[in-house]
Amino acid sequence: MKAVHILGIETSCDETAAAVVRSGQHTASNVVLSQIATHQVYGGVVPELASREHLRGIVPVVRQAIEQAGQALESLDAIAVTQGPGLAGALLVGVSYAKALAFALGKPLLAVNHLEGHIHAVLLEERQRGNTQIQFPVLALVVSGGHTHLYLCKPLEVKFPGKTDEAARQSAAWAKSPSVEEQAGLAWSYELIGRTRDDAAGEAYDKVAKLLGLGYPGGPIIDRLAKHGNAHAVSFTASQIKGRDRSTGQATMLDFSFSGIKTAVLRYVELNGMLPSIEARRHALAEVPKPSLEDYLQACDKRTLDLIASFQRAVVDDLVGKTLKAAEECAPATLFVTGGVAANSELRQRFEGAAPKAGLPVFFPSRPLSTDNAAMIAAAAYPKFLSRDFADPEFSAEPGLQLQSSR
Repeated sequence: MKAVHILGIETSCDETAAAVVRSGQHTASNVVLSQIATHQVYGGVVPELASREHLRGIVPVVRQAIEQAGQALESLDAIAVTQGPGLAGALLVGVSYAKALAFALGKPLLAVNHLEGHIHAVLLEERQRGNTQIQFPVLALVVSGGHTHLYLCKPLEVKFPGKTDEAARQSAAWAKSPSVEEQAGLAWSYELIGRTRDDAAGEAYDKVAKLLGLGYPGGPIIDRLAKHGNAHAVSFTASQIKGRDRSTGQATMLDFSFSGIKTAVLRYVELNGMLPSIEARRHALAEVPKPSLEDYLQACDKRTLDLIASFQRAVVDDLVGKTLKAAEECAPATLFVTGGVAANSELRQRFEGAAPKAGLPVFFPSRPLSTDNAAMIAAAAYPKFLSRDFADPEFSAEPGLQLQSSR
């Protein structure tokens, strides 16, 4: 089959990204322009500022991605863009640019769900490693600053000729373990198993870091500092959110909630008189352009480090525990952990220890592909290209877009 070059564009939050991926398997380029410096002073993403930064960055980022891939705009086979979920204004920048580019070039336009992109980030890198051992179904935990979702993922049924038992056997065997080439063009079905009822895990990290005067983004800072505290110094109660078992209809506890632990951290800070030291820390770190780990450690006392370590332990406990509970109920063959929080070192270590004991091979994206990027969008678009599932020219950004089965 002729190689298919897809330009992916991602602007769902605070990274302006473009990438060229060949046939859903080979990353020819992957360019990401971060907005951390813009939002750092506010302690979180400001939606209007994010949109303005996307407007400034999208043309040079796309141009750089095309040049690094050794392609010309005219040689591309399709344009893919994140349709949602995400920030409305940020999404509109990418969607509007992709529409204009596809129209001007006469190329097909593919609309991609951001969450599906995170799942395909794992597949993309495993294909590049030549890994043909991924078994289906896959249980995927997508955990980031804006999302904490559990999906059961399966390849859509393949129709073999005839109605014989042998044809059914072949179909079942293919669905369990398609070749790496077939996986690249695979259409998926997604079943939502669990989700956050309020804040995402990454959002909790950022807000707790802001509360403690540690700056933004909070996830990497807390992860680095947690190693220097006692993870059992503060006892946080795990959230208990009931849902319904997919097969029996009985009450189950697979949904997440992280608003409560933020409140618990705030109450601990107030009861222990930590607010003055937090203000002093905030001012001290503001004087350092790029604080090092040593700078953070000097600004944090033992009680703060213990609180940070205990917070991270509680969040990781919740994510690992409920994911493995979902695995018991759904019996997947493989586990994916993806999204920005998948870069967290303790989360990776815990899953690498617990998943094999549960009989599950676990896969993560590399740290660069854990956070938002466009290579994952281009990879997720490849099955849509093969099935000619092109976007309607009138489609628009959908901030609350749900992840549904590919057609």
